[in-house]
Amino acid sequence: MKLIETLFEGALWNSRFVILVAVIGSLLASLAIFYMVSVDVSILLQHILHYGSSELTAEARKVLHDSTVSHIVEVVDGFLLGTVMLIFALGLYELFISDIDHAEGNKSSSKILVIHSLDDLKSRLAKVILMIMIVTLFEEALNMKLESPIDLLYMGGAIALVAAALYLSHAGDHPKVAHGDDQGDGH
Repeated sequence: MKLIETLFEGALWNSRFVILVAVIGSLLASLAIFYMVSVDVSILLQHILHYGSSELTAEARKVLHDSTVSHIVEVVDGFLLGTVMLIFALGLYELFISDIDHAEGNKSSSKILVIHSLDDLKSRLAKVILMIMIVTLFEEALNMKLESPIDLLYMGGAIALVAAALYLSHAGDHPKVAHGDDQGDGH
């Protein structure tokens, strides 16, 4: 009976390697998104070269300006999405397979990629997803046509909610210091 238990527990423990499917898939998705956004950037740069052309009318220049700003916001959104997939791949690998030695021992590497718990992974992903949502809201605000005063009120409400979300996500990272524990700064 002990042999069966040992074999079962070994198989159960090794089943965690199925996570490699998600790790590799997320990494490939991240690379695909980075490639697509890089192509978008090169096309965007080609369009921008015509911005200074004397052949453009003021109206055409304004249209090119507005579409360029909109495309830049889309590029930022794409890079953030690629970053989410990369953090997700690295986090799953660290949680289920093994610590990434290069991340732990490298003093110049960012600690955002070092994941110690599922809560670490969720927190890091949530912050990047919040940034994607902010960029998407910004993109929608650029294209929004204000037709009535209520539209302006809705936009203001959306901005206030984004500000509250940013404040709450930042407040969660830095717990309040007790009044007597300000480490002697005299305040």
